[in-house]
Amino acid sequence: MWGLNEKLAALERSGQKIQASIVGAGQMGRGMVSQMMLMKGMSPAIVVDINPELAKTAYLHAGLKEDDIRFVKTVAEANTWMEQGKYIYTDNADIAAKANLIQVAIDATGVPEVGAKFAVDSINHKKHIVMLNVETDVVIGPYLKQLADNAGVVYTGSAGDEPGAVKELYDFADALGFEVRVIGKGKNNALDLDCNPDSLYEYATARGVSPKMQTAFSDGTKTMVEMTAMANATGFIPDVRGGHGAVATVKELPELFRLKEEGGILNQYGVIDYINGVAPGVFLIVSTSLPDVVHEMQYLSMGPGPNYVLYRPYHLTSLETPLSAALAVIDHQPTIVPSFGLVAETIAVAKKDLKAGDMLDGIGGFTVYGTFEKADVAKQLGAVPLGLINKNTKLLKDVKKGELVTYDMIELDQNSLIVQLRKLQDRFFL
Repeated sequence: MWGLNEKLAALERSGQKIQASIVGAGQMGRGMVSQMMLMKGMSPAIVVDINPELAKTAYLHAGLKEDDIRFVKTVAEANTWMEQGKYIYTDNADIAAKANLIQVAIDATGVPEVGAKFAVDSINHKKHIVMLNVETDVVIGPYLKQLADNAGVVYTGSAGDEPGAVKELYDFADALGFEVRVIGKGKNNALDLDCNPDSLYEYATARGVSPKMQTAFSDGTKTMVEMTAMANATGFIPDVRGGHGAVATVKELPELFRLKEEGGILNQYGVIDYINGVAPGVFLIVSTSLPDVVHEMQYLSMGPGPNYVLYRPYHLTSLETPLSAALAVIDHQPTIVPSFGLVAETIAVAKKDLKAGDMLDGIGGFTVYGTFEKADVAKQLGAVPLGLINKNTKLLKDVKKGELVTYDMIELDQNSLIVQLRKLQDRFFL
């Protein structure tokens, strides 16, 4: 993204701004609106939430006045007010995908079904689409990328989210010619496979996070989804199902992430994992065989080798998302996409003993959580991608706690768009 600040400043000087729409005015969406208001050459022109008061609040917290904003119900209304320089808020996501002046649409919902519809609608209306919704991407990202390519627009994941942050680090190391051996991220809360929105209610609300979102973090699902996106963007794979999830400091990572025969924990290189104790942030384990490079790495206090850690100690989540929107519009480039197709999957595991006839729920719920597995293994097992499961998914068989949920165990919601798009993807892309 070198030089992006100068390109945005040039837009501002010319009297232009990139017109962006944002769906989802929760914690991430609100932060994004405020950050975008600070930027040159960018405007959060439309904000959408099922609770429109949250969308309005996002604008007010960003410093706008009541007279600057308008609530609308239709695309026509949005077009009229935008032409008069007003900011739009609404509960209708169609407006964010279809309004005439919008150049780039951003999904900050984290809901697979919502992300599927919004991405398709945005692409079909020739908007670039930024997915701060990795939950959708890891299920139908290859399909959405192809749809966007065909439409001549950019489909991309987000800067600031851990997959986007680690992809920038990976691109840096790969461009320099280092051998990238491991891609990783930190986890900043203890893994609790039994948690649910009720058990985490007080903790989540005290932090200003929805209990459902906190559950997805605490039961590990969010980490698994993020590692799946990293895999599909780089071709790296899980070393073991779910990752090792070891405990270490940054300085310990080069020794830890060696092959078992070298005294480490790995079965192979070219893998993705997570670490407890290195958070927030993302990292790579890199190596080189050339003596002069080794000498300089040692001179630069990078350690004795042969493995070295490159560590970025922060990722600013939705505050960085506008950079991906700008990159898409100005340079027609993505931040992170599933370039390798489905290398990995986030598959569903029963959170408790379940009975035939029970209805499942999905990410951040009471019945299932996600784990990280190679896509070919998941396919052989018939394991169900977690993002396909919703509250209308019915169990056909008893399932024990900790057991993988397979296609023959459930009846998927055939009215779900993401279910239907996944069928197309499986048919034409795999």
